[in-house]
Amino acid sequence: MSIASEELHYDPYTVELAPDPNEVYRRLREEAPLYHNEEKDFWALSRFADIEAAFRDVDRYSSAHGNILEVIKADPAIPPGMFINEDPPDHTIHRALVARAFTPRRMRDVEDRIRAFCVSCLEPFEGADRFDFVADLGDELPMRAIGMLLGIPDSMQPAERDRTDRRLHSEAGSPMAVRRDRYFTADSFGEYVDWRAEHPSDDLVTELLGVEFTDSSGVTRRLTRDELLIFVGVIAGAGFETTGRLIGWLGRILGDHPDVRREVAADPSLLPSVVDEVLRYEPTGASIARYVNVDVQLHGQTLPAGSALMLVVAAGNRDPRRFTDPDRFDIHRTDGTHLTFGHGAHFCLGASLARLEGRIALEEVLARFPDWEVDDDAARRVYTSTMRGWETLPVHLG
Repeated sequence: MSIASEELHYDPYTVELAPDPNEVYRRLREEAPLYHNEEKDFWALSRFADIEAAFRDVDRYSSAHGNILEVIKADPAIPPGMFINEDPPDHTIHRALVARAFTPRRMRDVEDRIRAFCVSCLEPFEGADRFDFVADLGDELPMRAIGMLLGIPDSMQPAERDRTDRRLHSEAGSPMAVRRDRYFTADSFGEYVDWRAEHPSDDLVTELLGVEFTDSSGVTRRLTRDELLIFVGVIAGAGFETTGRLIGWLGRILGDHPDVRREVAADPSLLPSVVDEVLRYEPTGASIARYVNVDVQLHGQTLPAGSALMLVVAAGNRDPRRFTDPDRFDIHRTDGTHLTFGHGAHFCLGASLARLEGRIALEEVLARFPDWEVDDDAARRVYTSTMRGWETLPVHLG
C-alpha cells in the first residue's frame, strides 16, 4: 500500500520518517494543515503562512514552557536567564544582552580566525580518498567558532560539545529524556566564568560580566552568576549543534547535486545562495515547538489552550503556496526567505554566524575537494524530535 492511500500519521519520533519525510509533510499541508496526534497529544502546523504567523504571535504561542516537544510535555522548571525559553519582556531584555556576540563587527573580527581553523581541519585530508563532513569538520568548526565569541578555552570545548550532544539526542524512535527538576544546567562553565572575571578579554563573557541592564521589574543591575552561566550554556549549545548539522547537509546535498557543486566551485559568489538554499531544503531544525496560551480558531478547528504545538519548519519550507517548485534544489531562487531561522522576536540570533560558517566551510572544501560521493553505507543519522541531520557523513573523494 502506498503512503498516499494510508491514514495520515505524523510522529516526529518515527524512524521510518527520517530518510524522506516530505510526502508526509505534503499530506499534512494539503489534508490536515492543523494536525492533531491524539496518541502523543500534540498539534502541528505545516503551511508556511501559518508557521510564520505563529512565530510572530508570542502572545498566543509561548516559548516560556520550552521550544522542544518533550520539554513542553514534561513542563520542567525553566531556569532564569534561559532566554530562548522566555516571552517578552524578559526575552527582549535578555536577547539584547546576548546580541552583543553577533554584531557585524564581531562577525568580521572572527571570520579570518574561523577560516584559519577550517583550513587546519581540512589540510590533513589533502590527497586522501575519504573525508567525513560531520566528524572531521561539522563537529569541530562550530565548536571553535562559538568558543571564539564567548572566549571559551579550546581545552573546554570538546567536553561541552559532547555534553550538548548527549542532552539533545535520543534513541531512534524515542523521545528525548527530560528531567523536570533539573532540565538545563550550565554548571560546567562555572570555573571558566570565575576565571574570566579575574582575567577579562575581548569576548562576550567579559562583556556580560560587566554590563548593567534594567530587568523586567524595573531594577537596574548586573546579571547574577547563575543567569550568566545559563546564557553561556544556551549560546554554546545552540552554536555547537545546529551549524554542525548544516555542514553535514552541505556535504549530503552537494554530493547529490554534482552539477550545482561544479557551478559553485567555478563561481564562489554563489556560496551565500547555496547555503541559504540548503537551509531551506533541509533545515537542521526540522520543527520547533510552542505552548498554546489561549484557545485558537484555525482551519475550522479549535486549538486548545495548554496544547503543545509543533511548527513543522521543514514542511513550511516546501510549501508550494510560498515557493515555486519547492522540492527542487535551486540555488537561483528569488521567491523569498525560509523559516529555518524563525521569524519575529525569536529569530535566531546566530543566523549570521551559521551562514558565515557554512560559507567558509563550503568554500574551503570545494577548493580542495571539488568532487565527492557520499558513502551511504557508512553514513549515520541523528534522531531527535527537533533536529534532522547526520551523525556521520563520510564521502569518497574523487
